[in-house]
Amino acid sequence: MYPRLFQFGHYAIPTYGAFTALALVIALAGLVYFARRLALNASKVWNLGLIAILSTLIATRVLFTVVYFGAFRQHPMWVLGLAANRTSSVDAIAFLIGFGAVVLYALAEDLPILRIFDCIAPAAALAFVFNRAGAFLAGLDYGMPSQHAWSVVYKNRIAAYWYHTPLGISLYPVQLYEALAALVLFFALLWWLPRRTQDGELFGAWLFLSGLAGFFLAFYRDASQTQWTLRQPVAGVMVAASVAFLFRRPRNKTGGYTVEDDSPRT
Repeated sequence: MYPRLFQFGHYAIPTYGAFTALALVIALAGLVYFARRLALNASKVWNLGLIAILSTLIATRVLFTVVYFGAFRQHPMWVLGLAANRTSSVDAIAFLIGFGAVVLYALAEDLPILRIFDCIAPAAALAFVFNRAGAFLAGLDYGMPSQHAWSVVYKNRIAAYWYHTPLGISLYPVQLYEALAALVLFFALLWWLPRRTQDGELFGAWLFLSGLAGFFLAFYRDASQTQWTLRQPVAGVMVAASVAFLFRRPRNKTGGYTVEDDSPRT
């Protein structure tokens, strides 16, 4: 496929990095849109999104530098670049740091935590669609060997060098399966949004459906990839955690809320 989107002399723009950047922009736009739908302060939610993205990206690079310090000393741009190898432990810790930053900012700004989570869920689902499309084009997170007519065959040597993608072998297009599942989830959450009865429902649905899809789609992913070992346990935890959000006792019968004022306070 196309692991390299553009080439400018000795500098290349990876397809996966470009699509991930696009996904982050879409996530921020989605946060603002859903913040207004959920009567949240759009300016504060925008700031929250920036804090989450920056803290996660910085944590990823710092942790990656620590884990591969020897390689960093010899090739600093390789370690910090968008085409660097990924590890499940670094991704998981960086995500937790970003999640913690979201919670701390929401508490500091007196934002309703559960409604913030409801705002994040559909935006994250939509962003994941573009992230997985980028992974498919780049050859990252490839699937197991397959003999189906809709299988994908990667031939670009850069994909093999950057992501260890096997070349000339028919593989399950599991990244597209994940993108389709995320797109269906996004429309399901969009349908559920005006029908929610209390804060936390959308986030609980996102946890349950994402975890369920992730658990079963992991069977189509190549077992030699380092991230495979954590995918199904994490998916199981997401499904289990969704119960706390979907079946908690409502505080009132209407589930109503008030609009926060975006105007500056004096």
